[in-house]
Amino acid sequence: MLAELRAERARVEEAILVIERLAHAHGKRRGRPPAWMTALGDSGPKRRGRPPGSKNKPKVEAST
Repeated sequence: MLAELRAERARVEEAILVIERLAHAHGKRRGRPPAWMTALGDSGPKRRGRPPGSKNKPKVEAST
């Protein structure tokens, strides 16, 4: 029974490694990531628009 459990654990660990390799594929991929991959790294609602602190600065008149 212990041998069967150890074999099952080895198969599960191998499956985990394969899935991690797929999730962290080498290089950047083009296009939108799959929904399951974005759900893994979802830290909260997405913010839209300009980032804070990037407002248009008032133009300083040039001295002539």
